Amino acid sequence: MSAMLNTAKDGLRPMFEEDIAAVMAIETAVYDFPWTGGIFSDCMQVGYSCWVYQETGKILAYGIMSIAAREGHILTIVVQPERQGQGIGNMLLLHLLQIARRQQVEKMFLEVRPSNHAAIALYKKAGFSPIGRRPDYYPASHGREDAIVMAQDLPELN
Repeated sequence: MSAMLNTAKDGLRPMFEEDIAAVMAIETAVYDFPWTGGIFSDCMQVGYSCWVYQETGKILAYGIMSIAAREGHILTIVVQPERQGQGIGNMLLLHLLQIARRQQVEKMFLEVRPSNHAAIALYKKAGFSPIGRRPDYYPASHGREDAIVMAQDLPELN
């Protein structure tokens, strides 16, 4: 994990404005309350670390992370429904963590729905631990759902 993933080989590359339509197709397939295209555009404009994973020119997943004051926050990692459970989300997560380490991030944070058992397992496997809850954080079909806040300390790169 000490070397940066090979973006050409792995299909990882930075997200661009022209990717928003493909990203939105995945976003709306996965979430009942999706982000808007404007949110993705804003994330790129303010300099967040925005990545997509593609195979044969088709975007299958994306991840976004913000970094400030030696803290990182994974805002989203989403994989096309038909490709979930195949390691793509893990690859994106490890890539974002590697970027964070290279930028000397000391602590990473994220929020996850308690009902998203697959994501919780992924984050725990990567070293995240629950540190709290945000009540009524996510919109849900019958009101709101809490968020589990997870964090991990990042070791320095040698």
